Amino acid sequence: MAVKWDGGHSSSVLCLDVSAEGLVASGAERGELVLWDGGGSPVAQLRLPHHEDVTSVLFSARRPGTLYTSHGETISVLDVRSLQEPLQRFHVNEEEINCLSVNDTDGFLAAADDSGAIKVVDLESEKVSRSLRHSNICSSVAFRPQRPQSLVSCGLDMQVMLWNLQKARPLWTMNLQECDMEEESSQSAGQFFNPPLAHSLSVASCGNVFGCGAQDGKIRIFRVTGVRFERELEFQAHSLGVSQVLFMPQAYWLLSGGNDGKVLLWDISSNVGKQQKSPAKSLHRKKAQAAASSRKDGKLNKVASNEHPGVVPKLSIEHGEKVNWLSCAEIKGSKRVLVADQTSSVSAYPLPEP
Repeated sequence: MAVKWDGGHSSSVLCLDVSAEGLVASGAERGELVLWDGGGSPVAQLRLPHHEDVTSVLFSARRPGTLYTSHGETISVLDVRSLQEPLQRFHVNEEEINCLSVNDTDGFLAAADDSGAIKVVDLESEKVSRSLRHSNICSSVAFRPQRPQSLVSCGLDMQVMLWNLQKARPLWTMNLQECDMEEESSQSAGQFFNPPLAHSLSVASCGNVFGCGAQDGKIRIFRVTGVRFERELEFQAHSLGVSQVLFMPQAYWLLSGGNDGKVLLWDISSNVGKQQKSPAKSLHRKKAQAAASSRKDGKLNKVASNEHPGVVPKLSIEHGEKVNWLSCAEIKGSKRVLVADQTSSVSAYPLPEP
């Protein structure tokens, strides 16, 4: 059962993040920003200028007292110990920001916006060091752990891109629609009506594996090798668009949230990281695993997966509301998934131990 965190917001909660010290930040419509303790009680509240929607909140990796927030076209840097006037403001994006990411060294901050631009700010000089671009709305951007110059991005142009800050052009680009049409030309008509507009990205702690959730309900898992990436896995995760994906600190546990109101936990460790010599044997083994898991977990909501029959959720939560954001927190020694949705509450669900 979900524990509801109430009393902080009066509008729909749009984004969440958890600091290394266990403090939770949430941003909502109309400029609402709230800090919560691990028990779900609001400890500080702030309304950002011009009452613009708070679309992304992000704690610094190295300084957990520093919080980056995006509202409209502005990034505000706040001190959570004294949640008042911002320490800094950056106005470098021309349209509404959708996502923020800061690298491991706290040296660069990336902001993806509705124009398709990704503005990368050098936090030391406080100037834009790179301006990267998608051809449509850029929905998500993420620095790769342990690789402070490298980031990945995705957008409504159906492109997934790998960047290095030393270059203005992407190192590697993959068009999700073209990939699907090449593989299954018979389904190309269906793809036209339900194109794989890319909504969310998350990079695993190893830094080489990342996941992407798209409008067609699929999750695609990629592996970076050098200056390119390849698709390792693809499976149907949700009946409607995937709005959020989030790798947990465990090697390859992935949370996903969808427009179908479900929150799912996937263990893809057996599907990635192993270069299979025989795809046919691998597929046969996955089918056997799927059959075994469907017998063993009779109560589990099995998700249809034509591409990889072995990929079934480890946990299925019927949340009931379209998911805006997911985050993961450790509360009183046990892990919780925090869910932001169309309501003014944050929901906390228990997660299994690895």
